[in-house]
Amino acid sequence: MDRLTSMAVFVKAVDLGSFAAAATALDLSGPMVGKHVRFLEERLGVRLINRTTRRQSLTDFGRAYYERCRVVLAEADAADALAADQLSEPRGRLRVTMPVHFGRRCVTPILLELAQQYPALELDLSLNDRIVDLAEDGYDLAIRTGTLEDKAGVIARRIARQRMVVCASPSYLKVHGRPLRTGDLSSHHAIVYRRSGPVPPWLFPRNGQPPVEVTPLHRLRLDDLDAIADVATAGMGLAWLPYWLVRGRIQAGALVELLPDEPGFLYDAFAVWLPTPHLPVKVRLAVNALAAALPQFTT
Repeated sequence: MDRLTSMAVFVKAVDLGSFAAAATALDLSGPMVGKHVRFLEERLGVRLINRTTRRQSLTDFGRAYYERCRVVLAEADAADALAADQLSEPRGRLRVTMPVHFGRRCVTPILLELAQQYPALELDLSLNDRIVDLAEDGYDLAIRTGTLEDKAGVIARRIARQRMVVCASPSYLKVHGRPLRTGDLSSHHAIVYRRSGPVPPWLFPRNGQPPVEVTPLHRLRLDDLDAIADVATAGMGLAWLPYWLVRGRIQAGALVELLPDEPGFLYDAFAVWLPTPHLPVKVRLAVNALAAALPQFTT
C-alpha cells in the first residue's frame, strides 16, 4: 500500500470518529479503511487505534502520530500546489513600483509584453523615484537601481546593469575640446544630477580597486535625467548618464560618447519583493522576464 494514502485514510478516520464515516467520505469500503490503518500499524510496529465493536480511541502514540501525519499531508498538498502553480498562468493584479525614467523606458515595455502574453494578468504600475515600503504600500514588486541601502526584510535579485557614459554635444566639443581621460574632466563644465544632499560623484571603475570618483565643475544641477540629456544636447556641458537613456541621441549624432578608453561604471538594477513561503507565479514570471530582457535595454 502507499504510505501517504494510508496516512490520509488514518487521519480521516480520526477526524470523523469512525472507520465507517471515513469509508463514506473517501468512497472506500469499511474493511479497506481498516486495511490502511493496519498497514501503518504493522509498518510501525505500534498500535495506533484501540478498537472495539462499539468504539475506537487513539493510543498515546497514535495521537502523536496523527498530529505528525497532518503536518506531512499538509506539506504534500503544498508541494502539489506548487507544481500546479508552476504550470498555471499568472492572473490577478500585479503591483510594481519603479524609478520614473528607467521604469518608463526599460521596465514597462517588458511588463506590457508579459500582460499581452497572459490576458488574465492585470498591471498596476507606479513610476516614481521614492523608495516605498512594500508591505505598507501594498506592492508585489519594486524595481530599484544603484546600491540597496537596506536589504533587511526583503528578497533582492539583480536583473540588469546600467552602463554609464560621459557625453556632450558636438557644439560643446567644438568650442571646449574633447576630454580624453578622467583627468581632463576638471577643465570642463558639467550638468550634474542632484536630488538632495551633496552632488553624487561620477564613477569610473578600476580593476580590483574602488572606482575613481570625479566631481566635475558644475553650475547646472537638475533632478531629472531626461532634462540633463536635453541640456547636454543644447551644448551646455558634459553629462554622465545611463547609456540606455542617451543611446538614441548618440546614434543620431546629437550627443557624442566620450572617454572611449574608460570602462563605463555599471549601476545595478534589482527586483525586490517581500519574503514569502510561496512566491506567486505572477511575481516569479515578472522577475524572470525582466532578468531575461532588460540587458538588451541597458547595455
